[in-house]
Amino acid sequence: MSLTAKALWVIERHLFQAATLADIASACGVSRHHLAHAFARTTGMSVLAYLRGRRLTEAARALAAGASDILDVAIGAGYGSHEAFTRAFRAQFGTTPAAVRRGGSVEGIPLVTAMGDTDRTPLSLDPPRFEMTGVIHLIGLFRRHRFDHTRPIAQQWQEFIPEHAGIGPKIQPVPVGVVRALDDMGNFDYGCASEVTARAEAPAGLKRLRLAPQLYAVFTHRSHVSALDGSYGAVWDVWMPNSGDCAPVTAPSLERHLPAFDPRTGDGGVEIWVPVIRR
Repeated sequence: MSLTAKALWVIERHLFQAATLADIASACGVSRHHLAHAFARTTGMSVLAYLRGRRLTEAARALAAGASDILDVAIGAGYGSHEAFTRAFRAQFGTTPAAVRRGGSVEGIPLVTAMGDTDRTPLSLDPPRFEMTGVIHLIGLFRRHRFDHTRPIAQQWQEFIPEHAGIGPKIQPVPVGVVRALDDMGNFDYGCASEVTARAEAPAGLKRLRLAPQLYAVFTHRSHVSALDGSYGAVWDVWMPNSGDCAPVTAPSLERHLPAFDPRTGDGGVEIWVPVIRR
């Protein structure tokens, strides 16, 4: 059973009990950081966004079935007030609890149904190699994204590539992607960056990032770049829980394009560098 499948079971079993990301991760025997990456990469949404959506979905069904008291439904879904419940309900479904109860139906509402097997099937990957890096200095374009809306990353690369040529002096000629600062709601920082010397200066509009020495498990994604989440899912959801002597650490992950990578087509392959510790 994959880690995400375990987490889905725990969530559904304890849907209306108070639960944090740490609680669910503990029940699955992994860290918050590990579960957050595995779940988001496999399902395209954060653990807490899925949990919130499932609770609100069951609340909507209860209201449509004629629940007599909206506050009782709100409290059952984990909200302490009618107002907080209504705000969350409207944000999730675009309508109010009162409107659903009056209409007596959930038709047309984007419900979050219980996942069985996930839609994003992890790809099969070759075993990784391990690389210990020294300090890495990067200059790049960094923006905040969500795992349920990653399309803007392609536009970010389009904006960065013209800047890459003017950044220097470089350690590597090919730019790298950087994934860092994942939070409980599935938001993360993504950077399109050039690897540079310690004294390189960042042009206006770009930022510096210093990465400490780190051990990485390096996986090769050979499919089209659009399928990268499938390989991430294989790493975090399948390989990591079964690796035996490796555990993830809270540090940036890297994406390094292979020499054959063609930015015009997205073909040619990418290496996924995942920070780990060997126990």
